Amino acid sequence: MGDEMRPRTNLHHRLWVVWSVGLAAYLVGVMHRTSFGVAGLDAAERFQAAPAELAGFVVLQLLVYACLQIPVGVLLDRFGARRLIVVGAFTMAAGQLVLAVATDLPLAILARVLVGAGDALTFISVLSVVTSWFPPRRVPMMTQLTGLIGQSGQVLSAVPLAAVLHGPGWTPAFVSAAALGVAVGLAALAVVRDRPPGAPPPPPAPSPREVVRGLVSSWLEPGTRLGFWTHMGTQFSGQVFALMWGVPYLVAGQGFSTGAASAMLTLLVVAGIVAGPLFGEFTARHPLRRSWLVLAVLGITVAVWTAVLAVPPPAPTWLLCLLVVVLALGGPTSMIGFDYARTFNPGHRQGTAVGIINMAGFSATLAISLGVGVVLGIVGPGGYTPEAFRVAWTVQYAVWALALGGLLVARRRARRKLAAEGVVVPSLRTVLAERRRTPR
Repeated sequence: MGDEMRPRTNLHHRLWVVWSVGLAAYLVGVMHRTSFGVAGLDAAERFQAAPAELAGFVVLQLLVYACLQIPVGVLLDRFGARRLIVVGAFTMAAGQLVLAVATDLPLAILARVLVGAGDALTFISVLSVVTSWFPPRRVPMMTQLTGLIGQSGQVLSAVPLAAVLHGPGWTPAFVSAAALGVAVGLAALAVVRDRPPGAPPPPPAPSPREVVRGLVSSWLEPGTRLGFWTHMGTQFSGQVFALMWGVPYLVAGQGFSTGAASAMLTLLVVAGIVAGPLFGEFTARHPLRRSWLVLAVLGITVAVWTAVLAVPPPAPTWLLCLLVVVLALGGPTSMIGFDYARTFNPGHRQGTAVGIINMAGFSATLAISLGVGVVLGIVGPGGYTPEAFRVAWTVQYAVWALALGGLLVARRRARRKLAAEGVVVPSLRTVLAERRRTPR
């Protein structure tokens, strides 16, 4: 009996070790992704970059990330999660090392391209490890935990990296980030395995024709498009704030110190971690009401941004704190897009659907990052002025309008498909009336 239990216990321990190392690789990857956000003003001085040029760093990084999502899915099927996680970690470390020694724009841009490419390899690969190692009933919760804990990598960039940047300086800060990336890459090489011992081998990788056919079928699925617009409308504002323009906006546009601005990014992470499990529980209990949560968060985000921009700068601190908390809700809400991929697509197409949906928010993020930079360069002397920021943030409204329209159309079509399958979504008025009639 004891001998039989020992292998199970060892496998259970190994499962958590493998997941922890994969999670560490993703967490450090998020630190690399967001590190430029805390260094925006320092980068402008170091590279003598105009706002639009500075935005180009993050735009190109996100463009590489978004464009690689579907190719990475194909590579994952062919080479496995372990190899991609290791290559991703080393690629991001190389990017940070190049940035540490860069003194001109072309080399700095190359650095962020490397970070974007390595970042693209990491998240989807870590999710594959979760799916392979954990029992199916635990995969949804572990996916949420992986995403939530991994996002705390923003704290690493907002606090210790920012402290080194504003202490010892630019080169020590990014060399330290590169060293951390190499460390997690070596740990992943030593510990992570694609699947548990004794697990059946994966199915053969799809042919190029099958990949294209699956991509088209996934996009034609109304639920995939519903997830696409969900991810686009709710993720980008918080991402733009964390990745690029949040710290410059708070410092140059609202009069915060760099330490206070970094603390606001920490608040962004903490609020997202608190909201994530609550949103996950709501989604699990009310799967036919997921879109209402999406619409509510989208509406609140627009309303609070409107309030902030309507107030002559500097805005009250409590209002800016409220803005950061509301922006934090966008991350957990965007994860609902992946839940649409899971419930509306068959198993063999879910990876493709996730790739399509994941492109949406990051495409919007890079568009708005560039748009804010362009407007800053046009409005006002020097670009980084309170009034210039006030105008620049209004470029978000175009994406919100596009996402809202797409979301409402896709929701209508998804509900028609559910109705054709015998699943009727009752109106909210009907649900409330039934609850009033139900004896307590």
